[in-house]
Amino acid sequence: MSQLEPLIADLALILISAGVMTLIFKSLKQPIVLGYIVAGFLASPNMPYMPSVTDMHGIHVWSEIGVIFLLFALGLEFSFKKILKMGAAPIIAAVSIILAMMYVGSFTGSLFGWSRMDCIFLGGMLAMSSTTIIFKAFDDMGLRQQRFAGLVLSVLIIEDILAIVLMVMLSTMAVSKEFEGSQMFYSILQLALYLVLWFTVGLYLIPMALRKLKPLMNSETLLITALALCFGMVVAASAAGFSAAFGAFVMGSILAETVEAEEIEHLVAPVKNLFGAIFFVSVGMMVDMQLIIEYIVPIISIIAAVMLGQTILSTCGFLLSGQSLKTSMQCSFSLTQIGEFAFILATLGTSLHVTSDFLYPIVVAVSVFTTFTTPYMIRLAVPAYNAVARVLPAKWIAKLERNTDESDEKAPNELQQLYNACFKRFIFVMLISCVLVTAIMAIMLYYGEPIIANLVPPKWLHPVTALVTLIICSPFLWMMMRSGGDTPEVNKLWDSGPRWRVRLTAYGVLRLFITAIFVSYIVDYAVPWTSWLGMFAFVAILFFIFYSSTLEKQSERMERNFTNNLEAREKMKKQH
Repeated sequence: MSQLEPLIADLALILISAGVMTLIFKSLKQPIVLGYIVAGFLASPNMPYMPSVTDMHGIHVWSEIGVIFLLFALGLEFSFKKILKMGAAPIIAAVSIILAMMYVGSFTGSLFGWSRMDCIFLGGMLAMSSTTIIFKAFDDMGLRQQRFAGLVLSVLIIEDILAIVLMVMLSTMAVSKEFEGSQMFYSILQLALYLVLWFTVGLYLIPMALRKLKPLMNSETLLITALALCFGMVVAASAAGFSAAFGAFVMGSILAETVEAEEIEHLVAPVKNLFGAIFFVSVGMMVDMQLIIEYIVPIISIIAAVMLGQTILSTCGFLLSGQSLKTSMQCSFSLTQIGEFAFILATLGTSLHVTSDFLYPIVVAVSVFTTFTTPYMIRLAVPAYNAVARVLPAKWIAKLERNTDESDEKAPNELQQLYNACFKRFIFVMLISCVLVTAIMAIMLYYGEPIIANLVPPKWLHPVTALVTLIICSPFLWMMMRSGGDTPEVNKLWDSGPRWRVRLTAYGVLRLFITAIFVSYIVDYAVPWTSWLGMFAFVAILFFIFYSSTLEKQSERMERNFTNNLEAREKMKKQH
């Protein structure tokens, strides 16, 4: 009789345990995620009287794949345009909450004498509420259409993207062992550059490729293509020094802007559910009852820190963003739990060997308890508000109930609106152009130059490299210098008086200055740009870029294709 591989037998045990527990938790109207965690605990080596898995390394690999699919699916539901349309309130609230809860978590860990890394990772875990659990709680309680529920879900979207940033920062800190502000600033800047680069290139090329391949696409080929893109970005992100989960999220967010997004999301859902279940089951396997009993005091303390921190500090965060006291308390009471990202951060700390073994089961125990209490905390918000309203002076309540979203503020006039639109476009074009030119220069320096070195004599190496770099960069340099400078909106502002002319002139000078910096750097690579030859080349290149009709047509075509790709999904929804 043939012998089953341990990994297959372990998978059978995991899925049987998960299937039974999810049915039980579904009948009890409890989150299925908790069922997975309980199933993992029952199937783990820590449970002596039950069958247990034998190949923990294999389960760990599968759980990492589960994290990739969870983040890929999260990216498919994410939209950068949604963030821009939300306004400042959710961003202010999310940033305030994350910073406050990270401090609370770090402070709580330090009270027990834990290591600095344990405290920092604990702060990160406590800062992220559970999108899945809150979403389900609002659905079950019929609160999805309430104004505060919409605000909470907006904050959760912001938290998700900030959690990715936090994950990259913690990875950098864990690897470099550095806590300096300059190191963190460099890591965040590097993250932002890679994010803009991948998103821009991906959104320009991928929708175009999917359109051309549409006649060949069915459900099977679309699924395989989407997963190939996902894992390709995972490899690229890992090669660039980022986590695999970050790469999966980036590719998901790129595909979220395509017309195929809904179909891809539907096709990926079963795969995500399978590997996501394995991930959450593997989380349950980390639960050790002896450790929980040993660390019962820290667990209770952390639960109290989550409950009090979210209800008090998050209320302050929402008040700071301009919400009324009642709305702020309803929002903050909804966020009193930790969820999926806490497990992902705990897995990250464990895999990097920078956190202690006891932290994982402690976080799981806190998550289980706070998940069970979430519906009760949501119901408690209004009674708590009524109690606070009876205690605070009437003048304070009147001031705190003022809602800035409903305040009688003057809308900007037409010219101001035109100026705001032009300014946003200026920032958008300059950001993308600068990132693309920087990326092209770096690629040519590290990868292009060695190839050119095999084709030309040594004395021509730098001039030829500079020339090829300039040719590739020239459309983006034109965008940097002139894109959007001759539109009806800009012309109307120019004709509206000296106030607007001064601002538009300042933007034009700034654009020319930034373009000149990039051109001077490229020229200097071939010949010192301060020399007569270098100066002549520098001025000639600037004049050519500024007046070239070929570059103008090429740049406008690229910009139009990018804009069409970005708006294609919305246009399709309007047509249907």
